[in-house]
Amino acid sequence: MSDLPFLHVHPYKPFLFSEATKLIVGTLPPPRFTTGDLKEGDVNFCYGSRDGQLWRILDQIFDLDLVFETTSEAIEQRKKFLIQRRIGICDIVASAERDKIDASDLGMQNVKLRNLIGYLKKYPNLDTILFTGGNSKNGPEYFFRRQLKEHALQLEVVSGEVPRIHKIQINNRTVQTVSLTAPSGAANRAIGSLQTYKDLKNKNPKFSTFDFRVLQYREFF
Repeated sequence: MSDLPFLHVHPYKPFLFSEATKLIVGTLPPPRFTTGDLKEGDVNFCYGSRDGQLWRILDQIFDLDLVFETTSEAIEQRKKFLIQRRIGICDIVASAERDKIDASDLGMQNVKLRNLIGYLKKYPNLDTILFTGGNSKNGPEYFFRRQLKEHALQLEVVSGEVPRIHKIQINNRTVQTVSLTAPSGAANRAIGSLQTYKDLKNKNPKFSTFDFRVLQYREFF
């Protein structure tokens, strides 16, 4: 076993096109997507982990009838949806080193970022960034704020409620950012502590953390 840290490289190029108006921004898919050791039920595409919920949430919202398998059909279904809805994907982390091979954001070291500001300038139709996570350390919004600082820019608060909404001026246009609750199991505890979730759960005991995300994501997708 090597003593060197694991180099966790993002396996997918940004999925971007000139008509895109929304941009999904996360960090990195699990390490097995870098090594190619996919599990049954994984899709070899952005947010394709069988353990992640983003595509299941979108499937529910838009009634997409997606397949969850390691096939080209599954990839094409997702690309077609993104193009039709004018949604791009550009995770902010290009690569990171890890001492422990897992998918935690906190475990990332020597992080190399993609130039998100550059992409926002290159694609002028982009008006909304959808972060799949908040401003906790090594989260997508956290890294974006770091990039903004380098350009002497900063986010303005639009709404401090979850999901938090900010705006930024890029090339004389306003871009809104929305920090969605992460579509991973790790965020379930945070959802459970939200008063909104507790109120909905009291009204309907069957209401789940997945249902909560569907409700939240529907408004912004």
